[in-house]
Amino acid sequence: MSKSYYITTAIDYVNGQPHLGHAYEKLITDVISRARRSLGDDVFFLTGLDEHGQKVQQAAAAEGKGAQAYCDELAASWKALWVRLQLTNNDFIRTTDVRHKSVVQAILTKLHREGHFYPEEHQGFYSTRQETFLTDKDRLPDGSFDPIYGEVVELVEENYYFRLREHQQWLIDYIEANPEFIYPSYRRNEILGFLRSQPLEDLCITRPKARLEWGIPVPFDDKFVTYVWFDALVNYLTVPAALGDPVVSAALGVNFGSPQDGVGGGPSLWPADAHVIGKDIIKFHAVFWPIMLKAMGLPLPKQILVHGWWQKDGQKISKSTGNIVDPVAVIDEWGVDAFRFYVTRELDLGPDGNWTDAGFQARYASELANGLGNLVNRSLSMLKRYRNGVVPSRSDELAPEANRLIAETISNLRAYRLQSALQSIWSLVTRANQYVDQTAPFKLAKDPTQAARLDEVLYNLAETCRILAVLLWPFLPGTSGKIFAQLELKEDSSRMIGVEWGHLKHGHVIGEPAPLFPRKDQPKAESK
Repeated sequence: MSKSYYITTAIDYVNGQPHLGHAYEKLITDVISRARRSLGDDVFFLTGLDEHGQKVQQAAAAEGKGAQAYCDELAASWKALWVRLQLTNNDFIRTTDVRHKSVVQAILTKLHREGHFYPEEHQGFYSTRQETFLTDKDRLPDGSFDPIYGEVVELVEENYYFRLREHQQWLIDYIEANPEFIYPSYRRNEILGFLRSQPLEDLCITRPKARLEWGIPVPFDDKFVTYVWFDALVNYLTVPAALGDPVVSAALGVNFGSPQDGVGGGPSLWPADAHVIGKDIIKFHAVFWPIMLKAMGLPLPKQILVHGWWQKDGQKISKSTGNIVDPVAVIDEWGVDAFRFYVTRELDLGPDGNWTDAGFQARYASELANGLGNLVNRSLSMLKRYRNGVVPSRSDELAPEANRLIAETISNLRAYRLQSALQSIWSLVTRANQYVDQTAPFKLAKDPTQAARLDEVLYNLAETCRILAVLLWPFLPGTSGKIFAQLELKEDSSRMIGVEWGHLKHGHVIGEPAPLFPRKDQPKAESK
């Protein structure tokens, strides 16, 4: 069985409602997934929720709810947003799922049996917010801890630790030998700098039940539950394992798939082709996770794609200050494709970005309404008006530029350069709008001797609209479908195979043109 292209997002912590950063990560992963499907790959896209840990236990208690009921309510709202964003995920993992608990406990049992864990009493400072122990290296110059850690308390307790130090040089060698493992390259350099500058601390992988009950029980010692990060990272294996992935089943020595499939008789997913994560959790994914996988005897994911953070108006996004972007409100007012377009067009995968309402409105007006929308509407309206909607004979005037930009777009999509892919697509939008202005078909239509020339122009415009619909599907699936509907094309706009110039046939009759992005009149600023 051939391996599927397997891509994951980070699983989100359910101690609140989803915000712009969560939506952005899921959207770029969806664009990548759609692009790969469009190019013919069998894709498995996983997202989900991280539901254990002290913060969830405390948040549930503060609302007078049981932890599971609290998680169930929040899970419904997160899932609802992902539906609004039109995500095409194949599965949705929750760390409270029975299947997940089974896989985590199987891994703990295997690693404990093979001597990777040891018990030790530890005295130190603990951040409840980050759910991690801190060291003196985490202190600020004045001896305090950064506010990002929240309340820091001193604890003395026994836990189990995972031996990381012995793997440090191996991991450095692996990252150096595989320069594409962490993307973009400056994030790779950060991890290498960290690994080369200090010895790794062994990882605490349990919490005492006396302090924290809301977690997966440790199978070899009933006084402990599993550390939330060890639990969370395993989610990437849970679904392949539960489906009977042959590589995972063989490494863990357990078949979680359907009995009728036999051991490892499920789909081939592992190793993951891409983990899409935020820059704040890179250490967990680029240091702890590879070492965990090596200890399990499993291959590492092919790439870790690290995105940046969003600001709003140059300031940190914060619910407490009201400086937020509500994805649902934006979608309600502007439509889901406008939201999908802005976040992928404005921010490349890697650096930080800045949301401004004025910037959003400007891109909507210039690139969606006046750019793409205007091109499709006037192109198809002229074909309807001047040729009764019948496609003329093929003309290849724009073919060289269109085919060059198709190849450029596909190359960018395969390399995760989503912003560059959109720029390539909009180069074709701009070129086609210039072509309308240069050829002036509305003038040609008034001169019967220019009928053949008008046919050429109309074909070039209609075929460009078809190509744009196909290229846009990963980013703007609803808009892509509307263009195909207006072209009266019955085939699927999601297939990029066959996108090259010339597939619109002579004699084909298009449907009714309609505006794709209605212009919105924004209120004028009051004079001072």
